[in-house]
Amino acid sequence: MVKEEADLRQKLNIASEITLSVKGRKSGRDISRPVWFVHEGSTLYLLPVQGSNTNWYKNFQADPTLKISVNNGSETTVKGKPITDSSRVDDVVKKFKSKYGEGDVKKYYPKTDVAVEVPL
Repeated sequence: MVKEEADLRQKLNIASEITLSVKGRKSGRDISRPVWFVHEGSTLYLLPVQGSNTNWYKNFQADPTLKISVNNGSETTVKGKPITDSSRVDDVVKKFKSKYGEGDVKKYYPKTDVAVEVPL
């Protein structure tokens, strides 16, 4: 594993939020948003707050290239994979509840019909 990858994974293990950048499907500009995530092994899971209606998710559907930035400048650019199977999405929701608490996930994620898998 390259030092930068090891540094990124170490920071992901302690971070509660990352900055996600996607390319605007209409504007073509880079758009960045802070998002919650779950990191397991060599995979990052993302859950759009409004499910498939979330703007960053719509942009991701047009171009699956994602830039992931963690505090203090560690970043990587990867291709994400949509998760649309309801049982797999439910698994991601459970991971989010385990990390952030059931109450906050219910409060901030009213629609959970999709998720994103990001190989690191």
